[in-house]
Amino acid sequence: MTDTEQGSELLIETPAPGVRLLRLNRPEKRNALATPMLAKIAHVLEAGDCDDEIRVFVITGGDKVFAAGADLNEMAPKSGPEALADVRPGLWTKIRATRKPIAAAVEGWCLGAGNELLLCCDLAVASSSAKFGQPETNLGIIPGAGGGATLARVVGRARAMQMVLTGTPISADEALSYGLIAEITEPEKATVRAIELAKEIAARAPLAMQQAKAVVKAAFDLPHEAHLSFERQAFSFLFSTEDKKEGVAAFLEKRKPKWKGR
Repeated sequence: MTDTEQGSELLIETPAPGVRLLRLNRPEKRNALATPMLAKIAHVLEAGDCDDEIRVFVITGGDKVFAAGADLNEMAPKSGPEALADVRPGLWTKIRATRKPIAAAVEGWCLGAGNELLLCCDLAVASSSAKFGQPETNLGIIPGAGGGATLARVVGRARAMQMVLTGTPISADEALSYGLIAEITEPEKATVRAIELAKEIAARAPLAMQQAKAVVKAAFDLPHEAHLSFERQAFSFLFSTEDKKEGVAAFLEKRKPKWKGR
């Protein structure tokens, strides 16, 4: 059963136990990520990170647009000093700092800040009609929230250069081959599939899921030897948890584990 809290720009749903769904809801603006919406996303993720009932997030948009970028009406009057003093970098930092896994479900256009929001997620499902791009250079600017720095780490230098320098969007098939998304579905099925994956994750040991996310993400930031050390520390930490004892016992006793998140 789905429990829905209606909001003007962000719909919050609970489609399954442990799963929190965030649905972008500015169809008249093609789900443009204006600062108030970005702040709501950051707030919901930050609050959910501290809620033991929530184990995984799903972010989705509409049937034809995931998010078409930042809000140009908000950007147009800003000067250089105003851009440097913007609150948005802090909001992006909060979103990227989410400890619990985040899945994205993409239908239609995923551009600019929308693609940067996708890059904050840990795995993504997209319909076959989805399109992805960083078209900021068409406006005489560049991506400013990971569309250069993170994108290059995900898809590689050459592909990131092509996407950013030309502004040309790529197809779902290309996004899959680039490693930008994990799966392709039929049109209008991406959210359903993302929720299925979220339910699988939510049914697993919560602390293990958080540590697994942290270890894989660290590949972007740490040299290999330091990364191996970090992985071993996370591995060893989990040996001190009740869930590790329960998981091993359940396996040996051939039963389903009962996770406690501690």
